[in-house]
Amino acid sequence: MARTMTVSGGILIDAAPSLVYARVSDPTAMGRWSPENRGARVLGDRREAYVGMVFEGRNKRGAFSWTTRCTVTAADPGARFAFRVHAIGARRPRLRGAIALWEYRFEEAGGGTRVTETWTDERRSWPDLLANAFDRVATRGRTFADFQRDNIRTTLERLKAALEEDGESAGRHAADG
Repeated sequence: MARTMTVSGGILIDAAPSLVYARVSDPTAMGRWSPENRGARVLGDRREAYVGMVFEGRNKRGAFSWTTRCTVTAADPGARFAFRVHAIGARRPRLRGAIALWEYRFEEAGGGTRVTETWTDERRSWPDLLANAFDRVATRGRTFADFQRDNIRTTLERLKAALEEDGESAGRHAADG
């Protein structure tokens, strides 16, 4: 069975693209919304997102914890944020290789923002049979595409709730001004 290599999901958030971008492009904050991510540590002194920024993400799924090393590949305020996952390990990301690409696009829509989150499987060198077997063990019987589709939906719903319920949407016009 051939793998689905890319899945996406979207949501409309009542907040300005610049505000939504500012929240999503802070890797240390992603743990607030993601069902697996527990935050990140940015390497280096600069904190705002920029192409080439490196961070290590802490993740947990059930009893399993791991760390990833990621590099920002797109940092276009209010428009696009993306990063590549290129190393993984239990405590330190020691195993290097293409793992995944995560991308967020932000589009003005009716006074709010349409956010699209996309996951791309970059394990292209893995034979489908091996990847499918690994994925079903790692996700308790599912493909990574199906698993990530649910994670994306959960992340976007939590992001929307946080931005809209915290009253941050009230300042959307000022944030773009």
